[in-house]
Amino acid sequence: MKAAEAAVACLDKKSIQELKSLASPPPACLDVAKGCLLLRGEKKNFAWGNAQKMMNNPAKFIEEVQAFDGSSIEQSILDNLAPLLALEHFNFEVMKGKSTAAAYLCSWIVNIVKFNSIYKKVKPLKDSADAAEALANEKLAELAIVLEKVRLINEKVDGLKQKLYEAEEQKRRVEAEAQALMDQLDLANRLVGGLADENKRWSENVQTFKHERVTMIGNALISAAFVSYIGPFSFTFRSRLWKETWLLDIIQKKIPFTEGVDPLKVLATDADQAVWNTQGLPADRVSLENAAVVVSCKRYPLLIDPQLQGQKWIRGKEGNELQVIQLSQKGWLKKIELAVSNGNVLMIENLGQDIDAVLDPLLSRQFVKKGRALTVKLGSEDVEIHPNFKLYLQTKLFNPHYKPETAAQCTIINFIVTENGLEDQLLAMVVRVENPDLEASKEELVNKQNEYMIELAKLETDLLKNLSDADPATILQNKELIESLEITKKTSTEI
Repeated sequence: MKAAEAAVACLDKKSIQELKSLASPPPACLDVAKGCLLLRGEKKNFAWGNAQKMMNNPAKFIEEVQAFDGSSIEQSILDNLAPLLALEHFNFEVMKGKSTAAAYLCSWIVNIVKFNSIYKKVKPLKDSADAAEALANEKLAELAIVLEKVRLINEKVDGLKQKLYEAEEQKRRVEAEAQALMDQLDLANRLVGGLADENKRWSENVQTFKHERVTMIGNALISAAFVSYIGPFSFTFRSRLWKETWLLDIIQKKIPFTEGVDPLKVLATDADQAVWNTQGLPADRVSLENAAVVVSCKRYPLLIDPQLQGQKWIRGKEGNELQVIQLSQKGWLKKIELAVSNGNVLMIENLGQDIDAVLDPLLSRQFVKKGRALTVKLGSEDVEIHPNFKLYLQTKLFNPHYKPETAAQCTIINFIVTENGLEDQLLAMVVRVENPDLEASKEELVNKQNEYMIELAKLETDLLKNLSDADPATILQNKELIESLEITKKTSTEI
């Protein structure tokens, strides 16, 4: 946003007047004018005459650009701007040779779109953290109510015992009432005992959520960059890039972030990683990073996967719903059209360095809204896109050189096996031959550990859901909730 503001600050009435006075501006200047018209809501008239009309009052035009709200750009405008931003000449360095005003307007357009993209990703995360903090505070308040009820019940039980000694004639009635209260007290003690361990953890979570409200901006920023750019690189270069370059830049710009932040931990929980491992993903760091990028990226993932490790994981992840085709097959385009319209999960495997141009509208997500549905042009057909459609691309090439357009359309992810991963696999093969029982035991333990992590995450989620659904006024009569809490605690202890 600061880059966009800096570009606008360099504009002056003279440069705008010079740009407006051009009778036949260069095509690059026309592209900049079209971008400005699009951001102002223009949908049809992108003629130079309309652009001159927009700049008719240079001072007013500059004020309007300065006051533009970059956080609420419509998606249709962003979609129309995407082809312009992808042009090689649509940057400050090229534009400044055409027109100073066009160059600064070009820089403003590029940076305002980048700001909008980051803002839309960060805002939902902040809203989720606020909701989680509110829920935790609510549960702590409910716990305080339960503890107060326990105190009152204890006082009442003591009073009833005293009356029992003084009024023998009321023995049967008092005994029945005392028994009922004792049952309620038992349930209260069981409830408090079950929640005692959670009290400390939830209190810590509240503090964590408060801290993350401040640091989430930097965490989300580095994680978004991780998903967008890190995929094609090796483990060594990845680590150096985000640890020594991105983090230092965030520190220099004084953007708040969590000390020791790890993009992998931001993008995926331990339970998520355990699920991936059970689906066939190798447990090394690079494979886990790759999986986090695959499930988080907006663009369709393109897997550089000569050892087929990524393909094996995708097959385990998607199961029987996955359809696999090759572009060398007969009728492959028709199969893609059916997958897009039916909402299937599709993998195109064994890609070469050149991807058929007929797939460009799909890969670049050039979707057109018709009524309530989105369509994409595949060949000569307009195909309706099902919301459940997923696409994975895979190549066996070790070092493919894709065109820049392909890198912009897809999220390229390097699944080539690492040295550590290869060592683990070779060791497993040797142990499987020399001592198959030991290897089988190891695999069983690893699978159990992953299953336990998944089960723990599920138990914690179910516990919070049951507590949120319970009525505080009758919580001590809710035997099912208390028994469920005890089962959860017992299972957690066993794990």
